[in-house]
Amino acid sequence: MQTIGLIGGMSWESSAAYYELLNTGVEKRVGDLASAKTILSSVDFAEVTRLQEAEDWDGVARILVEAAQGVERAGADFLLLCTTTFHRVFDQVEAAVGIPVLHLADVVAEACKAAGVSQVGLLGTTFAMERSFFTDRLASHGLTVHVPPADHHDTVNRIIYDELVHGRVVTKSRRTVVGLIEDLWDAGAGGVILGCTELELLVRQADADIPVFPCTSLHVEAALDRALG
Repeated sequence: MQTIGLIGGMSWESSAAYYELLNTGVEKRVGDLASAKTILSSVDFAEVTRLQEAEDWDGVARILVEAAQGVERAGADFLLLCTTTFHRVFDQVEAAVGIPVLHLADVVAEACKAAGVSQVGLLGTTFAMERSFFTDRLASHGLTVHVPPADHHDTVNRIIYDELVHGRVVTKSRRTVVGLIEDLWDAGAGGVILGCTELELLVRQADADIPVFPCTSLHVEAALDRALG
């Protein structure tokens, strides 16, 4: 079994989900007392968020590169960034280490294509929906990406930052997000990407009438395929 490197803390709620899913996944695949071999470096979410809001992406990159290099030195065979928004500095992190880094958008795009979905909706932070770093990577796989109208971005962002990163799952917010999924369906999306790891705490496949692609779960499955392959 290979050792999986994790850069977490963005937020710790999503990192906890990564850790749980990796270990339950190994248990299911291997059985007995097997658990995932992981090395986690958890950064300060408040610090990197302040830098993001100030558009100091060099500062964000320095923090995540330092964390990634530490994980590599500790013996990780490959690396995951346990975040969507901070994939904005993926290229800098990848260039700074000598081990593979599994890009979340690549993993999700392959899952969409395998499901026969060529037009997909994306829900995530305002930054992920309004900037092109993630949607362009998805589009490079031949996908057409839809996002909600701009006047809904702050609503989704509030649900993520005011509720989900603190572990609060609110029924009213679930109805709001499901309504946006239905709007994306009407706009032509054949499926929807939960493009923020915390959204998986709120919405499940049973809540939607179109395929839901949960980023964290898909990232974990790809990591397990590599670690156990």
